[in-house]
Amino acid sequence: MKDYKEYFIIKAPPEEIYAALTNPISIMAWTGDKVEMSTEPGNEFSLWDGSIEGKNLEFDPGRKIVQQWYFGDQHEDSIVTILLHPHKKGTSVELRHTNIPDEDFDDITEGWTDSYFGELKEYFED
Repeated sequence: MKDYKEYFIIKAPPEEIYAALTNPISIMAWTGDKVEMSTEPGNEFSLWDGSIEGKNLEFDPGRKIVQQWYFGDQHEDSIVTILLHPHKKGTSVELRHTNIPDEDFDDITEGWTDSYFGELKEYFED
């Protein structure tokens, strides 16, 4: 199991980034895929037509999102924490993803950079 931590700067205020990560209509706007999302802790979510699935654990509007991501029969929970900080260029996004299975690590970290936050950055910079 491996952990991953990264920072991203996105040209939009934290409230807009939060909405883009939690509102199903907003998520579909920048991903172009089917999504199931709720800001109710304990509810399950699905992104990119089921490519990413998990359970929402905690929300602090405009500031924090905590989720459990599912990886098959993994015994330890894989936890994603996204913290949003105001930044002079918009928002500094702090990402922490713990307990990523070794065999999935490269795909997951590439996905965070290229697909997840890469597409989100493009959405706000166009």
